[in-house]
Amino acid sequence: MALTLKIKFFTFMFIVCVDLASAMSRMLDETIVAERHRQWMVQHGRSYATQEEQTMRFQTFKNNLEFIDNFNNMGNQTYKLSVNEFADLTNEEFLTYYAGYTFYPSETSLKPKRFRYENLTNVPESIDWRKKGAVTGIKNQASCGSCWAFSAIAAVEGAVKIKTGQLLSLSEQQVVDCARTKRSHGCDGGYMDEAFNYIVRNQGIAKESKYRYTAKDGKCSGQKETFRAAQIVGYEDVPKDNEEALLKAASQQPVSVALDGAGYGFQFYSGGVFGGACRTRLNHAVTVVGYGTSEDGIKYWLVKNSWGKSWGENGYMRIKRDVHSKKGHCGIAKKPSYPLA
Repeated sequence: MALTLKIKFFTFMFIVCVDLASAMSRMLDETIVAERHRQWMVQHGRSYATQEEQTMRFQTFKNNLEFIDNFNNMGNQTYKLSVNEFADLTNEEFLTYYAGYTFYPSETSLKPKRFRYENLTNVPESIDWRKKGAVTGIKNQASCGSCWAFSAIAAVEGAVKIKTGQLLSLSEQQVVDCARTKRSHGCDGGYMDEAFNYIVRNQGIAKESKYRYTAKDGKCSGQKETFRAAQIVGYEDVPKDNEEALLKAASQQPVSVALDGAGYGFQFYSGGVFGGACRTRLNHAVTVVGYGTSEDGIKYWLVKNSWGKSWGENGYMRIKRDVHSKKGHCGIAKKPSYPLA
């Protein structure tokens, strides 16, 4: 009887100790995460107005951290994730603040009704327009849904460099303020063909230094002669759902594209060839500035994003190319277009 009581007692104490150790481990993990969150807030200059917001943002940060760690620990992935400046946002919030592509069929068009690269046969195996001096530095749209303006301007910058030999950093803010139609709404979203149309109608676009980015909607003041540092004569749409056609165009100049940037994999991408889960519901705009094949033999598109240098590969992403879907991975081949300088 005494032996049975002792066994029960030691069993009970063992369970208590295990529970206590588990609780202490959870407390330790919570303390570590809280310290990481504090350091992250300092690094990114983040502060919260209320304790309720602080608590909510900490929980979001913790959830995101767990997602990132779990993904990276799985192994056998072609890309990696990391904590970045978006780590206290849910994916829904992230897309609301940092995407901004919207598409409406054009009623009128200034583009020629053809695809000039259709019969191109001499397509290089890889190209990087950065190495050819046709890509300006990474920019940051901040919490304004102006990705469409950044995508269009990057394509114009490339086209002008190829045509004139001069690389100019041009004004996204002028597009945000002035390319206003019922299909383009500044920080509330738009699409690249409308930006190209505006630049043609205005007979040019200003340098960024003359019309600086403010990350908010402003009054259009871009109609002056001094705000016409570069010009284009039109634009063309790449045949949709056709990666081969996109390849031909991207071999000749940077190309504006839209894709589905939803999902935590996209939000916290930090390097490698992205092949994560995504749909083809276009909600974000970037610029294809090259393509190639990784050391592991994975074909990719090289895209310039507008979320600053702390995201991705110093602001760039490599995304899988030549996938089974005609639309391309994340819909990258659905709606490409490029300006004509």
